[in-house]
Amino acid sequence: MTLADIGAAQVMRAVEEFDRLGRRAFLERYGFGPSRTYRLVVDGRSYDSKAIVGAAHGHLPGQRPLKPSEFSGGLDHAVRLLTDLGFRVERSSAVDADTGVDRLVERIAKLRVASTAGGPRLYQPITLLWAVGRALRGEPRTLSWEETATALRGLLGRHGLRGERPRPDYPVLALHRAGLWSLEGHTGEVPSAHGDAALHQWFSEQRPEGGLAAPVHALVVGSGQARVAVVGAIVERFFDGLDEVPLLEEVGLYEDSVADDPVRDGDAGPVDPVAAAAQYEKWCALVDRREARDGVRYRERTVRDPLRSGPARRAVLIRCGDRCENPECPGQPDDRTDRGLPLLEVDHVVELAAGGRDHPSQMVALCPNCHAVKTRGRSRERLREILLEVALERHRRGPLPS
Repeated sequence: MTLADIGAAQVMRAVEEFDRLGRRAFLERYGFGPSRTYRLVVDGRSYDSKAIVGAAHGHLPGQRPLKPSEFSGGLDHAVRLLTDLGFRVERSSAVDADTGVDRLVERIAKLRVASTAGGPRLYQPITLLWAVGRALRGEPRTLSWEETATALRGLLGRHGLRGERPRPDYPVLALHRAGLWSLEGHTGEVPSAHGDAALHQWFSEQRPEGGLAAPVHALVVGSGQARVAVVGAIVERFFDGLDEVPLLEEVGLYEDSVADDPVRDGDAGPVDPVAAAAQYEKWCALVDRREARDGVRYRERTVRDPLRSGPARRAVLIRCGDRCENPECPGQPDDRTDRGLPLLEVDHVVELAAGGRDHPSQMVALCPNCHAVKTRGRSRERLREILLEVALERHRRGPLPS
C-alpha cells in the first residue's frame, strides 16, 4: 500500500491517538520529530502533519506505521494527501520565526574558545550575556570602546571563574570574527584575537563603537523566546560545574522578564492556533531543558529559577486561550489590561516550597477572583486538587483556541 491508500478515517484515528497520548508521547511512539513547517489543523487544534500521516498508515488493514525516512512531509506528499482528503494544513509562521533562533544557538554552540583543565574560557559567554542583558533593558545596541571596555573589565574580574584576565579586546574580536559582534567607526581591517600590545594599540587608536551584530540584536530585542534560548545555550555549553546565577543577576537576565516580548500596540487579539501550538511546544521544550539540567546540579541557594518560571508562565498564557483555567470559575472579569489583554494571573498549583515545579503541567492561568479563592479561600484545598488535574490535562492537550 502507498500514501494514496490512506483515507480520512485513518487520519482521524491517528488524530484521536495524538489527543489521547499527548504530542510528546505520540511523536516518540512513532519516531517523528516536530513538524518544522506544516501543521494539520482539526477543530482548531494543530497536529504534526507528517507524524499523523505516518501513524495513519498503520491504521490501514494489515499495514504498519511508516517511518519518517520512508516518505516526505512536504507539499507534494503528506501535505497534498491531507488537503486532498479535505483537511486543512497550515504553514506555521512561528516555526519560520524560530529558524533565526535555531541558527543563532547553533553558532553559539560552535564558538571557538580557549579551554582550561576545568572547561572553556568564559570571555565570550560573559560578553554575550552582558550584551543580551542590555538588549533586554532597551539600551543602545552599540557603545563606545571606552564604555564597553570598562563594563567588561569589571565583569571579567568578578565572574571570570576560569582564570580569565580582564581583557575585553579578546572576546570582542573573537565574537566579531564569529559574526556575532559588530565594530564600527574604524579604518582598515580588524585584527584577530591574538597578541597583547598590538591589540591594545589598535583599540587605543581606532576607538571603535561596538555591540551585538544588528540581526542578533534585533532577534534578542524582539523575542523573549530567543533570549531564553540564547541564555540557555550559553549556560549549557560554558558554565558546566559553575554557578552562573551571580553573573545572570548582575547583567539583568535572572528574572521572569527575560522571557517577555516587548509591548507593542495591537499585540492583543486572536492567535493562529497553529502558531500557538508551535509556540507552546517551544516554551515547554525550553522549560524541560532547563529543568533537566538543574536536576543534575541542585542549587541550594536557589528556590525559583526565572529561566524556567518565565518560559513556563508564557506557555500557560498561550495555552489558556485568554480564559481562566478554573472549570468552576463563576465569571471572569470582562475588563482588560491597558494592552487589551485578559485579566489573568499565572500561579503554581503546588507551591515551590512544597515541592512544586516551575512547569506548565503544574501551573494555571486564573482570573483575579479564582486566584483569590485558590490562595486564601475556605475551599482552596479542594480547588487546588481540581486545578492540578486541569493543569496536567491542559498541558497534555495544548493550547485552546482564543
